[in-house]
Amino acid sequence: MVNVSAFIDSTVGILGVNERANRETDSGLSTKYYDRVCPKVLPTIKRMVEDAVAQERRMGASLLRLHFHDCFVNGCDASVLLDQTSTIDTEKNAGANVNSARGFEVIDRIKSEVNKICGRPVVSCADILTIAARDSVVAHLWLDEEDLVVLSGAHTPGFAQCFTFRDHIYNDRNIDPAFADHLRTICPRVGGDSNLAPLDPTPSSFDTKYFNNLMRRRGVLKSDQVLFNNGETGELVSKYNEDKTKFFKDFAKSMIKMGKINLLTGNRGQVRDNYRRVNSQ
Repeated sequence: MVNVSAFIDSTVGILGVNERANRETDSGLSTKYYDRVCPKVLPTIKRMVEDAVAQERRMGASLLRLHFHDCFVNGCDASVLLDQTSTIDTEKNAGANVNSARGFEVIDRIKSEVNKICGRPVVSCADILTIAARDSVVAHLWLDEEDLVVLSGAHTPGFAQCFTFRDHIYNDRNIDPAFADHLRTICPRVGGDSNLAPLDPTPSSFDTKYFNNLMRRRGVLKSDQVLFNNGETGELVSKYNEDKTKFFKDFAKSMIKMGKINLLTGNRGQVRDNYRRVNSQ
């Protein structure tokens, strides 16, 4: 199981409560909120994430990525979970998510179980995603270049579908030729869109092999490989490749920063009855 929980155990405590989970007070985030309202929440989510990853090893990386894709669009508000309606243009159909974002059914199962053990909908969708991401591993947005590089390291576990890297392996020069030839055996010019390639040599481990790949021009995704160019991002790639401990430490810090983007607390937002739909007024 992909797991960096030891390094980011404080993430949920610092994020506290997203959406409107902290309805008792308008003072902000509470590190003990779920201890008070439903003490079984965290172990329940952890157990269900572990079960999901045991059934499908890709799911750890998928849940982590789902959390990222949620937070980078107007903050961590679980809007990525919403289905298409006449009034909502779902983020699930966005270019970065369509046929790529996954794990929604795991979140559905967690939602159902958490509601059961808590006796009511008390855990916000955004907190579910945050906790699940933690347990699976683990500018205006207050993120800088260092955050960008270290959070891109979340690609160390997991796989990419052919359609996401086809252009890179056939048309780009910023890729090792032998590596490009290997990926072409997985991803033909036509067809095979859902064929999978590991994002680094150890797709079930949270390590620094991702950064080593970039230094060898073996980034599967073009958006990853461009990080290792001249300048600050290239220096950061080299730094994290050489120092796993620093990568883990900085990853935890950047996860916390990302989780604070446009937080909804107090009476702002809502705890949805169904994560796929906004509550009726």
